[in-house]
Amino acid sequence: MPAAEDPEGNEPVHIHDYDPSWPVKFEAERAALQDCIGPWVVGDIHHVGSTAVPGLPAKPIIDILVGVDSLDYSRLCIQRVASLDYLYWPYRSNVMHWFCKPHPARRTHHLHLVPMGSRRYLDELAFRDALRAEPGLAARYAALKRDLAARFRSDREAYTEHKAPFVKGVLATFSDRT
Repeated sequence: MPAAEDPEGNEPVHIHDYDPSWPVKFEAERAALQDCIGPWVVGDIHHVGSTAVPGLPAKPIIDILVGVDSLDYSRLCIQRVASLDYLYWPYRSNVMHWFCKPHPARRTHHLHLVPMGSRRYLDELAFRDALRAEPGLAARYAALKRDLAARFRSDREAYTEHKAPFVKGVLATFSDRT
C-alpha cells in the first residue's frame, strides 16, 4: 500500500533484509557529523539500532548516537545539524535531542544527541552490543520485528511500543552480566 495510507503521511513500517551498505552509510554520516558538531561530541559517534547489527533485518534507517556533555550545552547543535538536512523533533526531549533526515514521514537517518553516561546512552549501546554478541537473540528480535511490522504496518508508534518489552528484557539480562 502507498505511504498515504497513514493519516500523517508516514511511510509504512517495512522491514528490509540486512544491507551491507548500512555501515558504509553510517561512516559517511559519522564523518559529516564530526566535521559539523565535533566540538560537542564526547567520546565517539556510534552506529546503533538494527542497521548496526550485521545480518539483522531492519527498517532502512541509520540510527546514530552521539554522546554530549549535556542537553543544554548541545542545544547549540540543533541549528548546526540542520545544514546536514537534519530536522529537530522534540521527542523525549528530557533525555535527548532527536533528529530525523530528510523528513519525518520519509526517514533515512535518526540522530540522537544524548548525555554521555546517561541511562539512555548506556542502554542504546548495551542493546546493540547484546544483539551483536548473541545471534540467537538477534534472530528472536528479527522475528518479533517482522511480526510487529505486519501487525502495525501503518502505526510506527505501536510498532515501537510493542518492541519495548523485548528491549527491556534484553537490557535486564545484559545488565545482570556486567
